[in-house]
Amino acid sequence: MEEFDAVIEDCTSALGVQPEYIKALLRRAQAHEALGRPTEALEDMRKIVELDPSVKAAANSIPRLEAASAAKLEEQKEEMLGKLKELGNSVLGKFGLSLDNFKAEKDPTTGSYNISFGQ
Repeated sequence: MEEFDAVIEDCTSALGVQPEYIKALLRRAQAHEALGRPTEALEDMRKIVELDPSVKAAANSIPRLEAASAAKLEEQKEEMLGKLKELGNSVLGKFGLSLDNFKAEKDPTTGSYNISFGQ
């Protein structure tokens, strides 16, 4: 793990000197992916394809990284919603309530939410 962090540091330093250094972008993207950071890897791969569309390794990685990045984002959203629900329940619990007592329904015509209470 520390090796990948060192690779990212070294590549970032190299890119500070030469921002269009494709080999450094590719190595940094691979290190980000190995560390479970698909969004950062995707940014680097897109930059590589922008600079040189003939780099097949980058072009072929983009669809996989897009899927992994979207999955990671969904995972983070679920985690954040879970934490927010815990926080809400800790506050409402003092009043004998829970977020489970409230139901939010989205109005398809306006996009707004209607919140109702039920016990």
